[in-house]
Amino acid sequence: MHELSIAQNILDIVREHLPPEDRHQVRTVKLKIGELAGVVPDSLEFCFTAITTNTPFAHATLEIERIPLRARCSACSAEFAVQEFSFACPACGATNVDIIAGRELQVTSIDVLEEHEEIR
Repeated sequence: MHELSIAQNILDIVREHLPPEDRHQVRTVKLKIGELAGVVPDSLEFCFTAITTNTPFAHATLEIERIPLRARCSACSAEFAVQEFSFACPACGATNVDIIAGRELQVTSIDVLEEHEEIR
């Protein structure tokens, strides 16, 4: 289950970008995960919860934006959503395409509590 190592890497990124005194205030870690990233979101969330339990990050959750697979045709430059892993261009039928979206695996933001908010 490589989602465990990905969850650990996400936590490392959060630690790297927040001072220790703010770590208990992390509310949400927002991610973009592409369809081709090879990550099972439910497993990633489970692993993240498991490694943050009883830590300053125990109240943090993941908010995952799934990025659909998109391609650009090398022959006619048409951009299209790849459906059922069929990489043929719907405009001209060519199969020489470049993936332009769908491989993402990135932390896009870390939301922390405002001073007046409380963890529930």
